[in-house]
Amino acid sequence: MTEVQRRLSVAHMSYKGPALAVDCVVFDGAGRLLLVRRKHAPFAGQYALPGGFVEKGETVEAAALRELKEETGVEGEIVRLVGVYSDPARDPRGHVVSVAFLVRTEETEALAGDDADAAEFVRDWRDLELAFDHNVILRHALAPN
Repeated sequence: MTEVQRRLSVAHMSYKGPALAVDCVVFDGAGRLLLVRRKHAPFAGQYALPGGFVEKGETVEAAALRELKEETGVEGEIVRLVGVYSDPARDPRGHVVSVAFLVRTEETEALAGDDADAAEFVRDWRDLELAFDHNVILRHALAPN
């Protein structure tokens, strides 16, 4: 191992950067938005977009589809990147950067799993106050490209 490789390895092991997460914006054919009701703090009991943390060795795209399936039972296909959300204050647990995707699905039913108390396609979603910065993510997903 060269000196540069050793220093990079040591720096990587002691690096305490933000956690990496994903969020999914999913609508059904009727325009209903797929939401989960959070089981745990922060925001326990509040609606949120399906999502969660990226596992080591996993791409953000794979993590988004895995979290979608784990939390809602819904399978989908990524349409496009909505954005990257990195405000250090976006999650009260600490600095979490989220990569958000617009996801297409043919499914119309959801089943809560993993960290969700409930999962459902919600018809009247426009006036809901979502957890974290999910209202911002949703607004960006709906903006014309």
